[in-house]
Amino acid sequence: MKIIDRYILKKFLSAFFFTVILLVAIICVIDFTEKNDDFINSHAPFNLVVKYYLNFAPYIANMLSPITVFIATVFVTAKMASHTEIIAILNGGISFRRMLLPYLMGASMIAVFIFILIGWLLPKANKERVAFENVYVKDQFYYEGRNVHLKIAPETYVYMESYNNQISTGYQFTLETIDGKDLKSKLKAMRITWMPEKNKWELENYMVRKFVDGKESISFGTRTDTTINLYPKDFESTYLLHETFTIPELKNYIQELRDKGVESVAVYEIEMYERYTYPFAIIILTVIGVVVSARKTREGAGFQIAFGFLLAFIYIIFVIMSRSIANAGTLSPLLAAWLPNLVFASIGLIMYKTLPR
Repeated sequence: MKIIDRYILKKFLSAFFFTVILLVAIICVIDFTEKNDDFINSHAPFNLVVKYYLNFAPYIANMLSPITVFIATVFVTAKMASHTEIIAILNGGISFRRMLLPYLMGASMIAVFIFILIGWLLPKANKERVAFENVYVKDQFYYEGRNVHLKIAPETYVYMESYNNQISTGYQFTLETIDGKDLKSKLKAMRITWMPEKNKWELENYMVRKFVDGKESISFGTRTDTTINLYPKDFESTYLLHETFTIPELKNYIQELRDKGVESVAVYEIEMYERYTYPFAIIILTVIGVVVSARKTREGAGFQIAFGFLLAFIYIIFVIMSRSIANAGTLSPLLAAWLPNLVFASIGLIMYKTLPR
């Protein structure tokens, strides 16, 4: 690594971390101002509020990482351009492509850290953050589903007329086992209640019908326990649930939903794919940031920094739009996750090819 590499890399990383700390601090203050009344009304303990913002800070830092890395790149490069440092570097025999190397090194370091953060570390913090919001910020959740149909095994289906998540009780419960088109058994119960001490469901006033070799047998009972692939968590709030899973947990949960016959898994698929695209976004936006701000302009560094802000926010808006379209079912989650990167990579390539050297 040459002196110029260490010089640029140090400036780039310093600007990045300074931008992250500044923006995170501002957003945390604004967020606290907005939620302070909720904390007071819900009597949130002070130590839990502090812990909440310790978990909230890395969440915001990660969410803003494409913006912050782009702003840092534009700020450093525009300042170097205004001081004619870039002209001196190019006149010294270093090509523009070679000058990109320390930026790419810094962006790659940040990208690897971000991937580890969003893949394994941040979800653990998000579990505590989301749990805190559900208790002290959000209104109490009530499950409002009616006539619920679920597939809990390849040949097993569940129906409930309604479910009360406050007491973990379902009403007019039906459990059917179907082999192809043949009904093998059908269990009906007036009520099904989760028993945490037994880790089982308790059925009340039930009837079991079994069909074997064309013959039907019927049995009745007042109360019995059963274990099925259904849990109270399946009826709890899904508020930001996708953000609380690590990458392996997210893959397993998507497969679990598919096994249950749930069709609306786009929000979880988008979350998974975006965790892989985020590191690439950081590298792409770094290159664009250098290209945008490498030339010395009459307007000065201020104009280039402002233009950098504009491009960064356009990228964020593009990501949000792609995610919304995919959630509506009109765009593949995989394409929605990669589309902003593909578009901005193309823009960056065109700008790089047309940049005077």
